[in-house]
Amino acid sequence: MKAKHSEFARGLPRSASEASIFFFCGPDEAGASAAANKVIAALPDAGERIEMSGGDLKRDPALLGDEARSGSLFGDKRHILARVTGDEAHDALKALIETSDAGAGDAAPILVVATSATDKSRTAKLLEKRSDALVTMFYPPDLPSVAGAVRAMSDAAGLRLGGDMAERIARSSGLDVRLAQSEVDKLALYLDASLQTPKTASPEDFAEIGAPTEDDGFGPIVNAVFGGDLGKLPSELKRMKELGINPVGLLLALERRATQLTQITAKLGTRGNFDQLGKGEKAQLGIFWKEEREIRQQLGRWPRVKLDRLIPRLTGLHQSLLSNSQAAELLLAQDLAQIARFAAKR
Repeated sequence: MKAKHSEFARGLPRSASEASIFFFCGPDEAGASAAANKVIAALPDAGERIEMSGGDLKRDPALLGDEARSGSLFGDKRHILARVTGDEAHDALKALIETSDAGAGDAAPILVVATSATDKSRTAKLLEKRSDALVTMFYPPDLPSVAGAVRAMSDAAGLRLGGDMAERIARSSGLDVRLAQSEVDKLALYLDASLQTPKTASPEDFAEIGAPTEDDGFGPIVNAVFGGDLGKLPSELKRMKELGINPVGLLLALERRATQLTQITAKLGTRGNFDQLGKGEKAQLGIFWKEEREIRQQLGRWPRVKLDRLIPRLTGLHQSLLSNSQAAELLLAQDLAQIARFAAKR
């Protein structure tokens, strides 16, 4: 079966409830990952998550079937989430299907998020005509589609968004639906909103929850990287390792800062004077007193031409981390050092 990516923005397509194998592909990895999370959340009993990489499946195609038919350590249900590149999952899925059709028994739900693959790939063709499989290609997001997704998220969370709030959240999230979901979740928690007690969110509320905190541990590393602070970066990378900071979570924080700097640069235009921004404008741009000094300094190191080179690099790094989860920490540390050196150059 096939479904359009727009169906996931509104919720879950009906065909999702009939499938046990999901192949989400296309250039919008964030949208594909968000769809996978929606499917998992809708499973009657998701149970334990087993994560697999494309490298795992390519080295041992039989591994997918073994894991899908194995019981959890505690006898609970399980589901499998595989992040792959291109057709890395093809042989494993083919082996799984062949053994299933031969009567090997029920398998756990399998979700494959494939970067650098399309709905014309070998894997998509393998699955698209099966009644137990769903193939969806996710295209690059635009503001209207992400804003629509934000409205759907808000409705589900008991939030009422007036005016351009959905568009504002979409922009602040860099059109990344995962970040947008995080913002909606924080806003609902801040307002104590629920389906039973819906609340209306204002721009001032959104400005408040956008304030950075020290609790997530990301701030000092983000500031060292974007500030080109080569003296502080080694100790921050050491702290990242010691605290077990999630590499993908940290990268999302870096992507968010890059988006924020881009938005501030666009707002300043030819004036280029950070100090002329009013309090309201700063709040709308997510500039809070705790990090105002650092952001001002980073704007001097990241003119628009450098940001235009950085953002695609962060996107590529995101895909690399997801497809090489075991080496994610090392890959991120190497790239952070290179980005910091790039920031340090005048």
